[in-house]
Amino acid sequence: MAEIYVLLFAFLIIWYFVFLRKVAERARALAEQHCEQNSLQFIAIARTKTGVGCSKRQGLFIKSVFEFEFSGDGESSYNGYLTMHGVKPFNFDLPAYKV
Repeated sequence: MAEIYVLLFAFLIIWYFVFLRKVAERARALAEQHCEQNSLQFIAIARTKTGVGCSKRQGLFIKSVFEFEFSGDGESSYNGYLTMHGVKPFNFDLPAYKV
């Protein structure tokens, strides 16, 4: 019986890492798309936080915050934040930048 729990735990860990990879790929695509729509140059993206969240509308979900670097004028760089609830974008937070 204990072997079943070990296999279940191993499966959950593997699923979690595969899911985080899927979220990271989606976040990169969304950040690149957002930069392209606003005529910005996308530079890089990195995950800063991941945790579990809960809301009345969505129930239990995995919340991830990504920090992405972009440039408005090609010389300076700025950091923006993308919050994801599962694989869905929740919020883009961009600072004031020079065009």
